[in-house]
Amino acid sequence: QVQLVESGGGLVQAGGSLRLSCVASGRTFSNYYVGWFRQPPGKERVFVGRIKLTGARTSYADSVKGRFTISKDNADYTVYLQMNSLNPEDTAVYYCAAGLLASDNPAHYDYWGQGTQVTVSS
Repeated sequence: QVQLVESGGGLVQAGGSLRLSCVASGRTFSNYYVGWFRQPPGKERVFVGRIKLTGARTSYADSVKGRFTISKDNADYTVYLQMNSLNPEDTAVYYCAAGLLASDNPAHYDYWGQGTQVTVSS
């Protein structure tokens, strides 16, 4: 059974940092990309960034470049989203997802986690 499980969300003040984790299990993910997406209240789910599990190439949305960093654990299928200089506009449910395409489109991802809430207070 394929599972992606996010953790690390919470409440943080503006300017603060959080690190989210995503653990993937249930199949071999070596050729997959893991993407991070977020969905603010009442809005659509949007791309944050992604990493290729083989080679670790990353890509980011313009809104988070220079503030967010995606990395992975070489020992297993764990991917991290380090978020710095957070602002209230970053408030959203954050999801990780796995897919075989280097895509910004949520529809191209096959497996999804349950999401974790990030709230940034001003």
